[in-house]
Amino acid sequence: MPAFDPVRDAVLNSPVTPSQNIAFLKSPPQSPSIPLTRRPTGLAALLNADPSPRTSSITHLLRNDDDNRLAAAPAIRKSLMYNPRNRISPADSVLKPMSQAEMKMYKSYEGKGAALLAKRKRSPEPDVDPEQPPAKKHAGDVGVVVQHYNARPDVGVAQRETSPIIGLKSFNNWVKSVLISRFAHPALAASKVTVSRGTGRAASSRGKVLDMGCGKGGDLTKWAKARVAEVLAVDIASVSVDQARARWQQMRAPTFDASFAALDCYTEPLSKAFSPAKLGTPFDVVSMQFCMHYAFESIQKARCMLENVSRWLRPGGTFLGTIPNAEQLLQNLDSLPPDATDLTFGNDVYKIRFEKRRHKSMFGHKYWFYLQDAVDDVPEYIVVWDNFVQMAAEYGLHLKFREEFHDVFSEHREHPEFGPLMVRMKVVDANGESAMDEDQWEAANIYIAFAFEKR
Repeated sequence: MPAFDPVRDAVLNSPVTPSQNIAFLKSPPQSPSIPLTRRPTGLAALLNADPSPRTSSITHLLRNDDDNRLAAAPAIRKSLMYNPRNRISPADSVLKPMSQAEMKMYKSYEGKGAALLAKRKRSPEPDVDPEQPPAKKHAGDVGVVVQHYNARPDVGVAQRETSPIIGLKSFNNWVKSVLISRFAHPALAASKVTVSRGTGRAASSRGKVLDMGCGKGGDLTKWAKARVAEVLAVDIASVSVDQARARWQQMRAPTFDASFAALDCYTEPLSKAFSPAKLGTPFDVVSMQFCMHYAFESIQKARCMLENVSRWLRPGGTFLGTIPNAEQLLQNLDSLPPDATDLTFGNDVYKIRFEKRRHKSMFGHKYWFYLQDAVDDVPEYIVVWDNFVQMAAEYGLHLKFREEFHDVFSEHREHPEFGPLMVRMKVVDANGESAMDEDQWEAANIYIAFAFEKR
């Protein structure tokens, strides 16, 4: 058996045309000019992408009649070193050991990809109060409102003083204080809910309050000054509820007990948020400040709201609140040119944009509201006053008071208690000069204050 010849084996196993061309392996051809049609199998031919036709370098090795043919064989190209273009890091950076600072940085490093993945991951579940229902996701207009108020930061007292509409905010707070003093205080004084916290009259607390739509707890200090015994606060925006709870916890020696819950009081019963023990004793006062109009998206929501107010309010108790003045808004809407396509009015402080000039139903007449440094274009709904009063009567709630904010000011600015309160709350200075400009004063007049009594 002949010795194994790798070159001969490669040639024998290479495809050739015609087949008789491989006969020379047994007896070399007499004429070296006969070309082989064998495909190139040489390493140089495989590595060098030269499209020009050439005879295989193998044939030069097989032909013994011309030793110079070996020198004429194509040379193998030299291998190119890895040298990519657009290099991000220096070529020798991999060989350098990382410093301690780099090791510390990369230990917790998150690049762009990790940041994108982190957004898709579920955030860790917060601590949940077992007595409270799980947070509910909201869609549509309700979702817009919830997202807006959850995103609003809870600024401190010093930062609130720098608000561009601090005069309007102070005036609105003064109106609420007047409303609470006139109608909530008598109901609290007649309450059977009393708590003794020590000696002296100031140490005793009386009355129970439901703050529906408590927001971030802006009225907690008002209830503290009213010396209530207990407050139940509820709002649809869970982040705002957490901030209200934190504000109560940070109060200097709170004089009243408080419970907080996130709940949509316009679609769900109050009993879903508070235990029967909490609701066992009825409320003396139910307060809804700047939020009741959201319930008038539909008759179902309005009735659910009134049911939550009336069911847990004792006979003789007070239901009070503040809402936009529908008559004022509709008058401004009607004053726009008949051919106007943009149904917007207001000034630099507030803007109101209606979607429709006319609405067939008493409910769902939507507009978008903007108030500088307070409300960023959220959907609200017209409260047709006469319709609201009629519905409230069906739930045993009867009107005692209704006034526009401007009229509240005119009636109470010379009052021996409420006049000096305006100075203390910085609505006016010691000389009686208002902190509001004309635009803020116009914005204040789009609201009314009301009070009902349950019979």
